[in-house]
Amino acid sequence: MNERILKGSKTGMPVMLVTIALYILALFATIFGGIEVDGGGSPVLMIVGIVWLSLGWFPVCGLKVLKPQEALVLTLFGKYVGTLKGDGFYFVNPFCTAVNPAAKTKLNQSGDVKSISDVIGQGVAAGNSVEMANKKLSLKIMTLNNNRQKINDCLGNPIEIGIAVTWKIVDTAKAVFDVDNYKEFLSLQCDSALRNIVRLYPYDVAPNVDTTGDGQADDGSLRGSSELVAARIRDEIQNRVAEAGIEVVEARITNLSYATEIAAVMLQRQQASAIIDARKMIVDGAVGMVEMALSRLSENNVVELDDERKAAMVSNLLVVLCGNHDAQPIVNSGSLY
Repeated sequence: MNERILKGSKTGMPVMLVTIALYILALFATIFGGIEVDGGGSPVLMIVGIVWLSLGWFPVCGLKVLKPQEALVLTLFGKYVGTLKGDGFYFVNPFCTAVNPAAKTKLNQSGDVKSISDVIGQGVAAGNSVEMANKKLSLKIMTLNNNRQKINDCLGNPIEIGIAVTWKIVDTAKAVFDVDNYKEFLSLQCDSALRNIVRLYPYDVAPNVDTTGDGQADDGSLRGSSELVAARIRDEIQNRVAEAGIEVVEARITNLSYATEIAAVMLQRQQASAIIDARKMIVDGAVGMVEMALSRLSENNVVELDDERKAAMVSNLLVVLCGNHDAQPIVNSGSLY
């Protein structure tokens, strides 16, 4: 179903003024029509005044006020007649009714989908005031912060990940009529898209893993390619919710960690990997320094060392340079031999 914008309906103020004026006239007609002054009373005028006072409120039902970035989807006896968009004071057919199936659904920042009745049941006891839902659709950019989910990556490791999705309604007719509840629909599609994308990536860079689907191993990972992963999640969600008239503006990863049951083991593995990398760097630097020391000693003829003495010197220098603690020097005051 395609959206149809109602134009030329910003006549709310004239209709309201005319209705008030007619009410005043009906009041005077009722009063003066019922007063008999020298036989000047008019029962017909009084009846007309009473009828208008009783039914004159009906046009007021067609007055609608919209704020900026709000919309109202209207139906007439079950048929879609159009959408009011933009701020203003409108007048429509009083028999038109506004439709918003997600009016009683609230997407909290925690990501839970709750109904207003549930919130009232919890909030009233706590003394919190809850704003009642209305039938207006918000066209503002909104945020859905889904709860953290436990998902297995491509290596089978359980991880916990959460995303924040910013979205807005671009087609009110599709949002209202093409899906049962566009807010719940969006939340469920976010969960599904997140699982489909995360299972393609490892948490850290792993060998022989193809994350792009081109048949070639790459360095993609959830931790190292978060921007790319977020873009793929956004595209995946957009493909799923386009039929609901929703545009996904952006998707961002808000939480990423190993699941609790393997977090300690994975931390030890990361620490071990970091220690090994650091040791490699220390050894490479120490070997270079030893080579430089031996070369300088030989070039400047400072001392002549045989192979056995060179081996001892290399051993001592490596122990000093690669040790975890500061070395305690021992001064030999005697002969080298």
